[in-house]
Amino acid sequence: MITDQNLMVSVCCTTYNHKDFISQTIESFLMQETNFRYEIVVGDDCSTDGTTEILRSYKEKYPDKIKIIYPEKNRGAHLNTINTIKACEGKYIALCDGDDFWTSPQKLQKQVDFLENNPEYVICCHYTRVIDINNNTLNIEPNPVPLEYTYHDLLVGRQVETKTATVVYHNIPEVHELFQKQWYTSCYAADKFFKLFATFNTGRKIYVMPEVMSCYRNHVGGIWSMIKNEARMEMVISDFNLIIRRFHYRGMQKKMLLLLYIKRYILFELGRFRLRKAFETVKYLL
Repeated sequence: MITDQNLMVSVCCTTYNHKDFISQTIESFLMQETNFRYEIVVGDDCSTDGTTEILRSYKEKYPDKIKIIYPEKNRGAHLNTINTIKACEGKYIALCDGDDFWTSPQKLQKQVDFLENNPEYVICCHYTRVIDINNNTLNIEPNPVPLEYTYHDLLVGRQVETKTATVVYHNIPEVHELFQKQWYTSCYAADKFFKLFATFNTGRKIYVMPEVMSCYRNHVGGIWSMIKNEARMEMVISDFNLIIRRFHYRGMQKKMLLLLYIKRYILFELGRFRLRKAFETVKYLL
């Protein structure tokens, strides 16, 4: 991947039918106060609700700042993300979905400063506020503290306060090798696999800054929040099986994964008479 040496950050935003939210999202990008140059790259996955027209108006107003990617047909979330990231040329990439937004004008500056000064980290995140459609707060951490995660932490599900809208990461080939894996498009929680692969393939860590600098919107149109509990559990278990078969671990991590499966998922499997499937997962981890 070729990067622009004078461009510090590419803000990568993927969107589909976010008419009611996309303006707030773009405005939160434009309000960033930095001592470096950054671009805004938006992948509009053939929206049909007026999102495209809103994006075009921003492009006309900020032609040198905003780049819009329009695929010929709807690609789905995974491929839209990959396609948009390929168009990013900055040294770092900041992620945000088109229905979320940032709340601090210093967000990018603080995260880039941290990554520039701490090369042992591949990703920098921060805390976020979860809101509903009416901007009511559903969840927020009242006393944020610094957090850090290794590959082994992520492997066993430790990843709180690392939502997509908080991520800034090194734009390097070692991270994007994930997109060449055929199995990647079959996962559901793509953000989890992204963080897992980035830490695994680079040997670096994730740092979470102790500040709330974004909002995650929980609404019926959200890709994850609209899914019913049973269907969501099916997806989580599918991702778990993909992880244990595609990533490397041994010893204590293997035991922890087995305990995680028994504690969280096996009763769900057995309750649906999937004895063979449960047996195969347990056998794989023994």
